Amino acid sequence: MTESSHPQTVANEGTSSNRADGTSDDVGALFDLLESHDSLAVVCHNNPDPDCLGSALALEAIAEACDVGRVDILYAGEITHQQNRAMVNLLDIDAVQYAHDRLASTELVAFVDHSIPGVNNAVPPDYVPDIVIDHHPMEGVAGTFVDRREEVGATASILAQYLRVTDVDVEERVATGLLFGIRRETLGFMRGVTEAEYDAAEFLHPFADVDLLRRLSDSLFTPATLDSIAEATRNRVVRGSALVSNVGRTAERDALPQAADHLLNLEGITTTVVFGVVGDTVHISARSRDSRVDIGAVMRRTFDDVGNAGGHKDMAGGTLPLGLFGILADESDELCSLVGETITERVFDSLA
Repeated sequence: MTESSHPQTVANEGTSSNRADGTSDDVGALFDLLESHDSLAVVCHNNPDPDCLGSALALEAIAEACDVGRVDILYAGEITHQQNRAMVNLLDIDAVQYAHDRLASTELVAFVDHSIPGVNNAVPPDYVPDIVIDHHPMEGVAGTFVDRREEVGATASILAQYLRVTDVDVEERVATGLLFGIRRETLGFMRGVTEAEYDAAEFLHPFADVDLLRRLSDSLFTPATLDSIAEATRNRVVRGSALVSNVGRTAERDALPQAADHLLNLEGITTTVVFGVVGDTVHISARSRDSRVDIGAVMRRTFDDVGNAGGHKDMAGGTLPLGLFGILADESDELCSLVGETITERVFDSLA
């Protein structure tokens, strides 16, 4: 199937009709679509996290139950976070690097945990995927089957519901992957959790490997990650209840969200933004537990004109090409520090 032949109708855009009530026409529509094709590429977002990986693993199992002959899980970027690496290894997730030619060689293309081509993925911006399953707030989502529910706390909860309302056998590794994805996305059911996550956990728990879940949760982080978190702690700038920190150049991209989570525990702090330069890109992670702050909207408002940014009310992130600031990747740390000061002031101005 070519790019231009992909239909652009929306089956379930932002609705909540696919509930675990055993009577979901929309889930049936997904199965009908899968059963009429022989190959599927499940495209993860860049640097996929447990919610994305668990959802991809579940969609792979559903596709195989629908007799799809070949299923590929694709991702761009890297899988470097210690828990993400452990998840891929221990659950034997066969994820391979994304390449454009893979889109042309498969009949169906699915996005999980993201929804817009070219935004936090390597897919060309003019491409229209066949299947989109996501929980992030986005506009202009198109596809043959779209299930986007921003009122749900994790994409894995949506996939768990698909399994619950069908007769697909729930494999231990799939249940474990989904449950771990939900736990990580909600920080152990403490952030952005909804009734859907509790329902999914209740359904998945009997099928999951609890000992393996514990091993995934206890995955050790590297000394370099600890150093980056320490750098974020040392460089913090606090104004009121907001904290912004610049870790400078780092190879530990996944340390940024960990630092943002860690610093949110500081007394008097309700919003954190941590950023650093990874290669030729500024990566940003943001968190908030202030009911007055929609940190996803703040990130979009602050950086959409110079990069990709967005997320949820309590958790968000973004990327900015370093070249936009006139700084090349091999230039001095002093110049990158000036970029950091610019970003810091921009964040505080937006929060104000």
